[in-house]
Amino acid sequence: MKFKRIRKYQTVDKSMKIIKIPSEMKEYSAKIRASGKKIALVPTMGALHEGHLSLVKTAKECADICVMSIFVNPTQFGPNEDFKKYPRPIENDIALAEKENVDVLFIPENKDIYFKDASTYVNEELISQNLCGKSRPKHFKGVATVVCILLNIVNPDFAVFGEKDAQQVSVIKRMVRDLFMDSKIITAPIIREKNGLAMSSRNVYLSSVQTIDAVMLHASLLKAKDLVSKGCINVDRVIAEITNYLSKSSQLRIIYVNAVDAETSLPVSVVEADKTRIVMAVWVGTVRLIDNMVM
Repeated sequence: MKFKRIRKYQTVDKSMKIIKIPSEMKEYSAKIRASGKKIALVPTMGALHEGHLSLVKTAKECADICVMSIFVNPTQFGPNEDFKKYPRPIENDIALAEKENVDVLFIPENKDIYFKDASTYVNEELISQNLCGKSRPKHFKGVATVVCILLNIVNPDFAVFGEKDAQQVSVIKRMVRDLFMDSKIITAPIIREKNGLAMSSRNVYLSSVQTIDAVMLHASLLKAKDLVSKGCINVDRVIAEITNYLSKSSQLRIIYVNAVDAETSLPVSVVEADKTRIVMAVWVGTVRLIDNMVM
């Protein structure tokens, strides 16, 4: 199947609809909601893996119709980031979505999401200032804006996000609360490779040697969790345990390691079991990876 041949409400194998135009997506959603059925949205940037597909399972558990969006959002990438080379295996994504029984695949183009003279953006100003927001200052402005747009187009009862992007989830939950939006945000657990590496579309950039080093992110979190389970509540000591372990690899460059509230992603002064999340961002060679774990 060629992506350029996709048309309005096209059906793949008589089961999955593919919609490209926002107005048509809105029309479809309105009909579904008018029939009394509930909709769950799974927003993605494509390059689908098991982590994304696990979100589909969660969506189908809470709603009648699962809509997955695929849109590589330009406004959340910085000027020197990987927007142009971000993987876009659209035909494989369509096949995976169909296999997972997605009901509707929404694949808009950039021109259909952002008008040429667009001048309205959503900016969360507290949670987004820390962690990834420090090194990627416009990232969460782009994330909040595109998620707001997608929620307005699809108008889902639920939207499902993965816990790997914990700060992103916190920003989106705050946006939905502050703007009195109707969609309920649901989170699903991190899906990992057998070696513990959190699944990410960027993992394809890793060499075999770098993959071995990348596994150290998860291993360091397990060490921190073990330390907390033995009674340690000192934030500095827990972070030192992680940084000391990661420093053993010359391939890894730590961007940040922090202890935050598991719900809000805001900094905490002590580690509390089940309430504190350790979050990290690390360069593995030239690949930026994030990971986290609730203690």
